[in-house]
Amino acid sequence: MAALTNSIILLLISLLIYGAGTATNLQARYAGTDLANKKQRATAISITMVMTTFGAVAGPNLVGVMGRFAHSIGIPELAGPFILSAAAFILAGLVLFVMLRPDPLLVANMIETYKQEHTYKGQPVTEEATENKRGITVGAIVMILTQIVMVAIMTMTPVHMGHHGHGLSAVGLVIGFHVGAMYLPSLVTGMLIDKIGRTTMSIAGGVILLAAGVIAALAPSDSLILLIVALALLGLGWNLGLISGTAQIVDATIPSTRAKTQGKIDVFIALAGASGGAMSGMVVANSSYAALSLAGGVLAFMLIPVVIWSRKG
Repeated sequence: MAALTNSIILLLISLLIYGAGTATNLQARYAGTDLANKKQRATAISITMVMTTFGAVAGPNLVGVMGRFAHSIGIPELAGPFILSAAAFILAGLVLFVMLRPDPLLVANMIETYKQEHTYKGQPVTEEATENKRGITVGAIVMILTQIVMVAIMTMTPVHMGHHGHGLSAVGLVIGFHVGAMYLPSLVTGMLIDKIGRTTMSIAGGVILLAAGVIAALAPSDSLILLIVALALLGLGWNLGLISGTAQIVDATIPSTRAKTQGKIDVFIALAGASGGAMSGMVVANSSYAALSLAGGVLAFMLIPVVIWSRKG
């Protein structure tokens, strides 16, 4: 409608609704853990993220097709992808409305209530029956730092490549490897996080992000291979940070307050990503892409003392 009427107000309203759908998509990774036991939560998160990969890969490849479809029905070509997005959101909503019954979070709340009602006076309270503030803090910090580093370096990589003569096909190849590394390893990384532990894999994520920053900083401007390696490592480090941090949040919360806590943390993650993207341009403008990449690597390395501190609690 905004494209047909040339209304910027309508466009902004539609993008606000679109953003709500994107936020819901991110929250889906939490929904997969509501009824999972502690030893399978990261795996449940990873399954949700792998499913996201199909949309992330298919969507961009359908831009041209949807553009031609929009033109054939008298709508501007650039509005074509939004038709696909609207249809996908409606279909996803219908699937959730029809098939996600009973709501797993409501079931988890009922289980928690039942356990509380059948806990005898003087009986010790289990760890899962209380919130772990330290665990919530650490999980949030892991995801926030990971998001800042990933968005900052990813945002400026295409600009850096463009300044040094790389074409759009080369940029697309690098970003393609990056996005693939963000999501495709999820099933493996999720199982590793469940088996080896949240804090150990959070440290691994920090080390991988540090390596990504160093390689991106030292890579010659004409080396496409090294940029692919750097951005793939950046995506993998982000994957480890997001899944391990999410699992820590779920472990540290109780069902009755879990959704509220998760929503608040995702707001901070979104703000962190926006800040990282905005600051990255200023850093590169006043120094260099290498300086930005090294700074991102050092920031990611700060995950290590954070998770070590969590172990001492």
